[in-house]
Amino acid sequence: MSVLVDKSTKLVCQGLTGKSGSFHANQMLEYGTNLIGGVSPGKGGTNWKANSGDEKPIWNTVKEAVAAGANASVVFVPPPFAADAILESIEAGIKLIVTITEWIPVKDMLEVKHALKYNDAVLIGPNCPGIITPGECKIGIMPGFIHKPGTVGVVSRSGTMTYEAVNQTTQVGLGQSTCIGIGGDPVKGLDFIDCLKLFQDDPNTKQILMLGEIGGDSEERACEFIKNHVTKPVAGFIAGTHAPEGKRLGHAGAIVQGSCGTAKAKLEAMASAGITIAENTNDLGNAVLRASGK
Repeated sequence: MSVLVDKSTKLVCQGLTGKSGSFHANQMLEYGTNLIGGVSPGKGGTNWKANSGDEKPIWNTVKEAVAAGANASVVFVPPPFAADAILESIEAGIKLIVTITEWIPVKDMLEVKHALKYNDAVLIGPNCPGIITPGECKIGIMPGFIHKPGTVGVVSRSGTMTYEAVNQTTQVGLGQSTCIGIGGDPVKGLDFIDCLKLFQDDPNTKQILMLGEIGGDSEERACEFIKNHVTKPVAGFIAGTHAPEGKRLGHAGAIVQGSCGTAKAKLEAMASAGITIAENTNDLGNAVLRASGK
């Protein structure tokens, strides 16, 4: 079992012929992801050649990719056009859309959120590293080699923090079931609670590691959900605990307003929910061990 992606996932890359799309598509293919082709309007009917020598078809529309079997998409389209790319995937019937693109205008993402209300598509991102089920499927920009099949479900607002957590849970021998980088934008697809529900229902996920940061109230709401609905051991960490008061981090969603979104408020919520809190970034793997009673 896994969460959202596995060996049966058939991926199409929107923006495959661009520099970023091409680079990361090669990395995903090398990891073993079933990338069936790409979408680049105006280039349909041509082929994209991977570093391995394999050639993948290019389609003009996502609808054509779906007709060829695609059930997931990854978006590397530039910010001014990224929301339209997401909407196209939703309309074409893609069930999982992973958007790596950053700097998508908030107004554009509000239109995407509205469209998602009336469809059963799942959006991860934007401005995120993506999702990976170790040994089965990688959709995104994360370094695949640090991941190991295991039992920890990882969800994080920060890409680099995700990598650190993955490396440590691998080193302590637990490995990961699925890792989801939800991104740090204020308007996005999956949030913590959505991922916690998935991990709670996944029999292969035995522990959960939630990595948050200052700003917004997603972590506080997630802690309330954990308190009432999650029965699995949960470890957590909040980035930005030493940031000066009123400091805004790099993520657009990391904005502290009054007492809302402060590190103190988030840590208190975690403690109240019974989450084992990592003392620092070097303690992530051991925090999961402690949460598990090991």
